[in-house]
Formats: sequence, structure tokens, C-alpha cells
Amino acid sequence: MQDLFAEAGLSAGAVYGYFSNKEDMVLAIAEQSMREMIAMIHSFAAAPRGTGLGDALGNVLEVIQRKHAQGRMGAMAVLSWSEALRNPVLASRFEALLAPMRADLAEVVREHQADGDLPKHPTPEALAAVLMSIVSGFVLQLALFDHQVASGFAEAVRALWPGHVENTH
Repeated sequence: MQDLFAEAGLSAGAVYGYFSNKEDMVLAIAEQSMREMIAMIHSFAAAPRGTGLGDALGNVLEVIQRKHAQGRMGAMAVLSWSEALRNPVLASRFEALLAPMRADLAEVVREHQADGDLPKHPTPEALAAVLMSIVSGFVLQLALFDHQVASGFAEAVRALWPGHVENTH
């Protein structure tokens, strides 16, 4: 907590003037971290139609990588996720934040399926879950291994989804 106070440039009393207890402070930090990540992923979901899936996802990963380099965003995200495992209130708030994003991603997948850029099966919801897992896996690797993992990751995602694919089903 002392590190947090020092980073904020405030005394413990001043910080607790904004928050009623340590738990509320942790919840606020965790929620803010998740909101930033959700905003980035939402920008991916809102990418213009015709943008390749790999390009859009690669762009999101590059933004996450830059944010992590500026302030260790990956570590904060992982700490927030672990706090949500322990705290049902935070888990519920994260679920409320993530549900619209999952729906947006599923819609993006539907558009790519309709354009023939993704196969018709599996379901859009399942493919959206895979996309979210790629982002969260990237964030976890950044938190654990920092810059060792970052090199080439976005390019690898672009290579996985280079554009139009043959739909044989």
C-alpha cells in the first residue's frame, strides 16, 4: 500500500478520503485496468468492415504492448484477474463489463463468416472466446515475461488470419 501512496503522491489519509477501505481501492484500480483493456478490444470489434481479422487483432495487441511498456499494464491486469477470483463483487463487475464486448466480438466474427473470411463453424461465440483468449494470453505472457514475448506476436496473429480463407463447409 505504501508504494501505491507514493506513486499517487498522496498520504494514506488523503487516499482513504476517496475510498472507504482498502478493498474499495483495489476494486477501483482493478476495474480501471479492465476498462482500459476492454476499450482496446472494443476498438478491435468496431474496426471497419473489410479490415482483416488478423490485422485488427494485431493492431490491438500492439496497443496493449505499448501500454504495457508505459506502465506494466499486463501485471495490473493479471493482479485484477486474480482479485476477481477472490472477490465475487469484482467478478460480477468484470462479467458486466465483458458481456457486451463478447457480443461485439461475436458480431465481428459473424461478419467475417458472412464474407467468407472465417469458416461457418464453429459458432461466432466460440470463435469470439478464442479471440479473447489470445488477448488475455498475450497479456499474461507480457506480465510474466515482459518484452521477451512481445517480439513478433502481432505479426504471428496476422499470419494466422491473413485475409480471405476457403470455406469448405
